Amino acid sequence: MNLLKSTGTIAGLTFVSRIFGFVRDIMLARVLGAGAAADAWQLAFQLPNIFRRLFAEGAFSAAFVPLFNRKMEENEGRSAAQNFAIDVLSVFVPILLLFSAIMMLAMPGIIWLIDDFGEGGRTSDFSISLARITFPYLALISVTTVFAGILNSVSRFAAAAAAPILLNICKITALLIVLWIDGGADPRRTAYYLAFAVSISGLLQMLWLYYWTRKAGFSFTLKKPEFTPDVKELGILILPAVFGAGIYQISRFIDLFFLGRLPEGSFVYLAMGDRLNQLPLGIIGIALGTAILPALSRFIAQNDRGGAQRLQSNAIELAMLLTIPAAMALYFASGPLVTSFYVGGNFEIADGETTANVVSALVIGLPAYVLVKVLIPGFFARKDTKTPVYTAGISLIINVILNLLLIPVYGITGLALAGAMAAWSNCAMLYAMLHLRGHFHLELSLLLRIVRIIISAAGMALVLIYVAPFGEKLYIGSIGQRAASITALVSAGGLVYAVLAWVTGAVDRDKIAMLTKKTAAQKAAQEGQ
Repeated sequence: MNLLKSTGTIAGLTFVSRIFGFVRDIMLARVLGAGAAADAWQLAFQLPNIFRRLFAEGAFSAAFVPLFNRKMEENEGRSAAQNFAIDVLSVFVPILLLFSAIMMLAMPGIIWLIDDFGEGGRTSDFSISLARITFPYLALISVTTVFAGILNSVSRFAAAAAAPILLNICKITALLIVLWIDGGADPRRTAYYLAFAVSISGLLQMLWLYYWTRKAGFSFTLKKPEFTPDVKELGILILPAVFGAGIYQISRFIDLFFLGRLPEGSFVYLAMGDRLNQLPLGIIGIALGTAILPALSRFIAQNDRGGAQRLQSNAIELAMLLTIPAAMALYFASGPLVTSFYVGGNFEIADGETTANVVSALVIGLPAYVLVKVLIPGFFARKDTKTPVYTAGISLIINVILNLLLIPVYGITGLALAGAMAAWSNCAMLYAMLHLRGHFHLELSLLLRIVRIIISAAGMALVLIYVAPFGEKLYIGSIGQRAASITALVSAGGLVYAVLAWVTGAVDRDKIAMLTKKTAAQKAAQEGQ
C-alpha cells in the first residue's frame, strides 16, 4: 500500500473541503453572528451529525470494511462482496428511515432536554423546525457511508474524500442567496435556508458516491430486508462499535447539555473554534485512519504481524510530523487566526476573543485525537470493537468530571479543555491495550523522532510568539490586509519548522522516500519482521 499517496489523496481533498468550510464559516460569522438564530442553527446542524458519527462513520465503517474486504478476497470475488453490500443496504435503509422518523417526532423533547429542561431560552418552534429540516441528512449521509466504505475497500479514496465538499458548497450557496435577497438582514430566514441546504447536500453526496461506486464496477438493487448470516455477523460487530462510538457521541450530547446552560453564543463559539481544530484533524487524522484500515485488515488476515506493526508506526510518525506543529501553531496564533477569519459584520471582537480561547483549549488535545484515529484501526482490523468501548467509556466519565470542575471556573473554555484532556486519557488507554496484547509498540527510533518533532515545533512556536504582534492592526483590516498578514505569519512559522525538522532529523528522509514507492507495504512488512 502506498500510504503517503493514499493519505495524500484523502488529505488533499479533505483540505479542499476544509477551505470551503472556512469560507462558509467566515460568511456565517458575518451574517449570523453569535446571536439566538446562530445558536439555534448550530444546534440543529449538530444533532444529525452526532448520530451520523454514531451510526455511519465510526461504527459502520469499522465493521463493514473488514467484512467487505474478506468478501473481496474470497473465491467469489466482487459478486460476493456486491451481494453482501446489497443485503446490508436492504436492512440498513429501513432502519435509518424509521429512526429518523421517530427522532423528528420526538424533536420537541430533545430540544427541551438540551435547553436546560426548557429554561435556557432556546426551546421554540423555530429551533424545533430547524432541527426537523436538517435531520433527514442523517439517513442520506448514512447510505452514502456504505458507498464510501466500498470505494475505500478497493483503494479508491478520492470520491469519498471529495463528497463533503458538496455540503459546504450547498451551505455557501444558501448564504449567497439570502445575501442576494435582503443582505442577510433576517437571521431566521438565513437559518432556514441553511437547514434546507444541509438535507439537499446529503442527497447530492449520496448520488455522487452511488455514481462512483457504479463506475468501480458495483451495481445495487434494493430487495426485501433479510438478516443473512453475513448481515448478522455485521450486526454483531457493529453493536459494540455503536456503543463505543455512542459513548463518544454521548459525550458530545453531554457537551450540548452543558452548552445549553452557558450564555448565548456558546454554541457558535465552540463550533467556530472546532472548525480550526478540525482542519488538521480532518486532513491528517481521519485521512490516515481511513487509509490504513483496509491495508491493516489485509496484513492481519495474512498473519503478517511485522507489516501491521510497521504500517501503524509509519502512520503515527507521519501523523505527529504534521499534527504537533499544527497544534502548537493553532495554540500560539489562535488570536490572529480567529480575528482574521471570523471577526467582522455581526461577529464582534469580544466574540473573537472567546473563540480564540476555545481554540487554544481544543488544540491541546489535537495530537491525541489524531493518535486515536490511528490506533483504533489496530482493534477494528482484528474485529475487536469492544476494547474501544471500554476506553471510550472511561474517557467519558473523565470528561464529565472535568466538565463539572472546569466549566464553573473557565466557562466555554473549560468545556473545550475537558474534552482535550479526556482525549489524551483515551489515547493512553488504547495504546496500553495494544501494547499489552503484543499488537503494537512504540519503538525507540519512533520515540526519538517524536522528540525531534517537538523540539522543531517549539522553535516554530517561539517565532510565532515574537512575530504575531507585528500584524495586530492588519488582522482586523481589509480582506487583503488580513490575507497578507496571516499568510506571512503562517509562512514564517512553516518555514522555521521545515528547516528545524530537516536539521534535527525530525523528518526521516529514507522513510518518506520509501512511502512514496509502490512497494511501500512490502518494504514496511519486511522492516517490521
